[in-house]
Amino acid sequence: MKEKRLTCERARSICIVETLAKLGHFPNRTTEKEAWFLSPLRSETQASFKVSLKLNRWYDFGMGKGGNVIDLVCLISNCSVGEALRYLSHDKPIFSFQQPSNILDSNFDKNTILEVRTISQGFLKKYLYARGISLQIAQKYCKEVWYTCKGKKYHALGLQNIESGWELRNPYSKTSTSPKTYTYLKDHSDRLILVEGMFDLLSLAELFPNELENSDVIILNSLSFLEQVSLLFKKYNRVELYLDNDQSGNNYSEELIQKYKNIIDKSNLFNGYKDLNEKLISIKKKRSSMKKYN
Repeated sequence: MKEKRLTCERARSICIVETLAKLGHFPNRTTEKEAWFLSPLRSETQASFKVSLKLNRWYDFGMGKGGNVIDLVCLISNCSVGEALRYLSHDKPIFSFQQPSNILDSNFDKNTILEVRTISQGFLKKYLYARGISLQIAQKYCKEVWYTCKGKKYHALGLQNIESGWELRNPYSKTSTSPKTYTYLKDHSDRLILVEGMFDLLSLAELFPNELENSDVIILNSLSFLEQVSLLFKKYNRVELYLDNDQSGNNYSEELIQKYKNIIDKSNLFNGYKDLNEKLISIKKKRSSMKKYN
């Protein structure tokens, strides 16, 4: 029986977000219309790679280049259109005899964990200090993770998720390992606190430590997991939201408040700031300035 071949027209309808997920790339933030990624085509620390969920097209603002899913697979793997179609058709890696090092199932471009230990690297301690986080608080929730990517070794602050993947942060990079999902800190409480990212958790612990006492906590690690996490809300008498004070965070907060009666929006605690960490840094700077003049 002959194998049915995937045409370019059909391939272009394949979801770019799902294709990127299969290649180990996940969105940093998602709105109703678009998903933003750290570029899979180059190194960066701020997400500037956009996928239009409506058009199923991508655009890399750092490169000034965009296209469809076929174009993207060709660029990521440095392969031909025919090889990209075979990958998209079978969901299998591309085998290129000309460039075997670029096959899509290669671990070369993936973050691979080498070691997990207590935070000790000096530059990570300085990074925490710059973000207003004490070492004591960081060590309570995070680890120092040694990992490799593209043949090079790196160190980062790591927050583990429910499937043993890691969110990784250092002064130069914001990345993660597969599988990417949310982090769930259980204290067998009837109250749940919901924050977006690692530094929201750490900042909350610095600013309002009493809020975390006797509470379960979920760190989304990406707004794309909000729908999945919302299935847990019915277990709690009270769910407190600390989503960012931006359009995405505000929209999601409003939707959840309308849908669930046990939701409380706590973003008023950092009103005037984008997120908890921005408020924390501002407070630390003010305190430092006051000490200089006293």
